[in-house]
Amino acid sequence: MTGVSISPVVRHEAGACIGGGDAAPGLDFWLGLAAAPTFAAMALWSALFSSQPDLLCRAMQGSSPMSGMTVMYLLMSSLHMAPWLRLISGRLNLKTAVEKINS
Repeated sequence: MTGVSISPVVRHEAGACIGGGDAAPGLDFWLGLAAAPTFAAMALWSALFSSQPDLLCRAMQGSSPMSGMTVMYLLMSSLHMAPWLRLISGRLNLKTAVEKINS
């Protein structure tokens, strides 16, 4: 057989791979809060300002403005509501979270 070289397995620290590094502490908290309103705004934008349906769908008179993208953005917004629900229910204290991030 030819001289095939198999590269060694590179092992990484598990904490760095799952977000345990110190690159941007607290970024996950703020991104979690930003996701739901962003998707809701995109759903509103696509419902109000989307272009006309393609040629095959133009025959439908009075079609719903709820296109496939609008439904997808509404679904994504609802799936990303967990951080907001924790914040509203009191299980996540915003002041404590910000202090933990800054320390």
